[in-house]
Amino acid sequence: MTSSIIWPKQYLPGTTDNYVSNEIFVPGITAEEVWANLSDITKWESYYENVGQITPPATGPNLKKGDSFKFSTFGFPPLQSEVWESVAPTATTPGRLAWRSHQEGDEDSALEVYHAWIIENTEWDVVRILTQESQIGKPAAQLTTKRPNPMLLGHQDWVTGLAQITKRGN
Repeated sequence: MTSSIIWPKQYLPGTTDNYVSNEIFVPGITAEEVWANLSDITKWESYYENVGQITPPATGPNLKKGDSFKFSTFGFPPLQSEVWESVAPTATTPGRLAWRSHQEGDEDSALEVYHAWIIENTEWDVVRILTQESQIGKPAAQLTTKRPNPMLLGHQDWVTGLAQITKRGN
């Protein structure tokens, strides 16, 4: 049995302007090891090329519920973000990390994003890395018209990079 994202109602998949899901299963690492690389925002640029201009939370680099931070991605200026969920994994429970990001603006530039992760050890001794994102706003709708889908490919790079850096750390 695998876990599911806990979606706030306004970001439910299929009800927003853009949605994507990326998932991999990786042997030879643990969810706890993956979590150390995902929850520490200062490590993101070391394994994911599509992120920059990171401003970590005032509380430190490890994202905790309620933390505010900024980062840029997909060509957007730094997005103001707040962690809505942060639960570290254990041997038997999934790790959950989720944040809401937004860009203020008029109807052509305003953007809202809910980005969620599940990192979990499976019953068959591999780690599942799942990330899903739901977006609202005209910039999000415009992303859906591009082929190949930049968000789908970008997030695939993120999950793959996260797995690779974790494996190298072992």
